[in-house]
Amino acid sequence: MVATRFDIEKFDSVTNYNLWQTLSAIQLYLVNRVLQEVLMDKISSTLWK
Repeated sequence: MVATRFDIEKFDSVTNYNLWQTLSAIQLYLVNRVLQEVLMDKISSTLWK
């Protein structure tokens, strides 16, 4: 398996902003995915009653 590597300059306001946007989008997707799984789980709702 070959690892992909990216060379990113130390500071570039455009690059850093784009990386921040990408990271935020990934985090939002993962949070939404987990919340959907929790909301669809019937066992967790009975535990809290």
